[in-house]
Amino acid sequence: MTQMYHNLPVNAYTSQDWFDREQRLIFSRTWRYAGLVEDIPEPGHYVSVQAGLNNIFIVMGRDFRLRAFHNICRHRGTQLIRALGKTQKALTCPYHDWTYDLEGNLISVPDEAKEYPKGIDKSCLGLKPAAVDVWRGMMFVHPDPDSPSLVEFLAGVDPHLGPHKPEELVEYEEARQTYEIKANWKIVVENYIDVYHLSHLHANTLHMYDHAKAEFGWKGPHYHFWEPPSEAYAKDLETNLPTPRVIPEPHKGAWVPMLFPGLGLGASEDSWNLFVITPLAPDLTRIENRTKLANVSSWEYNKQSWSSAGFWKNFGGPKYSGDDVASEDDPMASGDFTAEDIYACEQQQKSLASPYLEIGPASVGESPITNHQNAILDFMAQQEKRMT
Repeated sequence: MTQMYHNLPVNAYTSQDWFDREQRLIFSRTWRYAGLVEDIPEPGHYVSVQAGLNNIFIVMGRDFRLRAFHNICRHRGTQLIRALGKTQKALTCPYHDWTYDLEGNLISVPDEAKEYPKGIDKSCLGLKPAAVDVWRGMMFVHPDPDSPSLVEFLAGVDPHLGPHKPEELVEYEEARQTYEIKANWKIVVENYIDVYHLSHLHANTLHMYDHAKAEFGWKGPHYHFWEPPSEAYAKDLETNLPTPRVIPEPHKGAWVPMLFPGLGLGASEDSWNLFVITPLAPDLTRIENRTKLANVSSWEYNKQSWSSAGFWKNFGGPKYSGDDVASEDDPMASGDFTAEDIYACEQQQKSLASPYLEIGPASVGESPITNHQNAILDFMAQQEKRMT
């Protein structure tokens, strides 16, 4: 009998075959977040991203236009560039020094007269293009240059993502971090969209919002979510906000959608956050967090911090304390909701190996999990149909 985790077999979270299939049918065939527009501020700057089986880079050309290419030299397939950087006028492969301009055209082949047939047609050996687009100040790539547009991909969910204009905000560099979770990427997504756990696992760490009044749903494969501030937080919201407001009044609450297949957006009255999920192995997932705040003076930040100090001084606390604490590094005693989530994800992943695992019925607040599993199955079925 096949062990099931609701609508998916348990091996969908543990096997290399499932992981490879998802890389081929999901992450190689959809739009992938690649960075913020400020990561490529001028001609010659570039950034690369892994989109399933494809490594793709975006570069700004001399005409200030963004272009995306598969990060593969046309000679022997060597990777042209590394993750992030700047070149002056051209991109040169480190293996045999084939050189391309910023528009992807082959412009130089060393020792061409000696090593290659006369009349080599360089126009046929330019870099393979990919699709690139910008949405809300974020860059996205798609391996297929003829793919449906990003606007089309996000059209249904876009109105549900809040009034934020992240392209007008500034990044808070101190909050930028990357870490790894020892769990399948779907476990991480499903923890993120599990409404039920918010008022339990995070009873002390996220109680500034009223989880019982959360509103959530789906638009295609994309999950959207909003919840209002709690009564205590909302009582004097403008004073209690830890940093200056980034959306106009009377908008309030937390928008925490998950865009398929793995881009979480955490947006509130005073911040806008990225939660970028990258599968590394069947039981390993990399997370990148980036945060943007109001583009105001240091004085405005200090003033808001002073005004909210009273509320945050007595806010929150750990899940467990005293005799309930297992050790000094117990994540349930950290008072950090991220540490709490990582613990929950990793413990779930470990349990998937047990022959005694049984998954209980999903509550209403857990229904996003079963919907996400259906979105996975539907998307892969659609891609397999298109490939036949």
